[in-house]
Amino acid sequence: MEPFTISVPRATIEDLHRRLDNTRWPRGVVDSGGLPLDHVRERIRFWRHDYDWYSEERELNRFRHFREKGIHFIHERAADPNATPLLLLHGWPGSFVEFRGVIDRLRDNFHLVVPSLPGYGFSDAPGSAGMSNSRMADQFAELMTTLGYERFGVQGGDWGAGIATWIARKHPSRVVGLHLNYIPGSYLPAATNLTDEERAFLRSRDEWSADSYAYGHVQRTRPLTLSYGLSDSPAGLAAWIDEKFVEWADPRSEIAPREILTNVMIYWITNTIGSSVRLYLESSRTPLSFAEGERLQVPVAIAHFPIEAPFPPRSWIERVYDVRRWTSMPRGGHFAALEQPELLADDLRALFGK
Repeated sequence: MEPFTISVPRATIEDLHRRLDNTRWPRGVVDSGGLPLDHVRERIRFWRHDYDWYSEERELNRFRHFREKGIHFIHERAADPNATPLLLLHGWPGSFVEFRGVIDRLRDNFHLVVPSLPGYGFSDAPGSAGMSNSRMADQFAELMTTLGYERFGVQGGDWGAGIATWIARKHPSRVVGLHLNYIPGSYLPAATNLTDEERAFLRSRDEWSADSYAYGHVQRTRPLTLSYGLSDSPAGLAAWIDEKFVEWADPRSEIAPREILTNVMIYWITNTIGSSVRLYLESSRTPLSFAEGERLQVPVAIAHFPIEAPFPPRSWIERVYDVRRWTSMPRGGHFAALEQPELLADDLRALFGK
């Protein structure tokens, strides 16, 4: 295990600025069919002229960073050696930076491990096929062993929720509890005798997929082709990622442009957009489908943030998950750790503090 410091060369930032200065903008209808041109122009203007990466770099480096077997992670130990270890897992198009506010609120009471998923950020990009959500679960279980944590709690949203579920499924004796603010998209219990509420949810999920999942279908079927453009154009990368923050976050959360761009910068400076979106392809081969009567043997807490949609009813989740705690949050959306770090940290403290 080696200490790691984020250090981006000036030449990388200078190259970014040149590319931003020479952005080639689309023509024709530019106010519908995606993020409006005016919105993206302003985001790129802010990125080029008002955003300071090195201020963000100093902020991120106040945490203790490490790398182990190609995985980058933050590791903050509490003063109490008997504190509960917590593994905090991000998703796409997020990164470890989402958890900054949560780390600050929990670092005194928990041993915190906050990794970059393989193929994301400062973790290595897999050089061969097969790096799915299931395989990542094994890697993170091994990482926790390396750090000396035989038993630990896991929190996840988006892909982090799927990986967390795989950890609970494959290593149940090691997981003291599972905390989710999202239910994995591939989650499928062997369901019979559906309730009216469950049928309504499945219809709404299909409608959402038809209207809003085009990005996921591309990333699941043509991640490499997509990555040529996004790896080469910072404006294209920013628009592809920013659209999800616009559509999936609660407007009441008021995420600052600086925070979104720091997340975009993690993808840009590490050139990991291609390896990150490949997770959609790889994990399509390891869906979280469950056989009749199969249940997870780990206690689960659900934090439902209101703008997270579509979100299953409790009965659908409890067909597999052993739900011990359910919190309906007053505000927040898909990026819970970034949007509402205090609410998420309080819910984690209430669950794992016991």
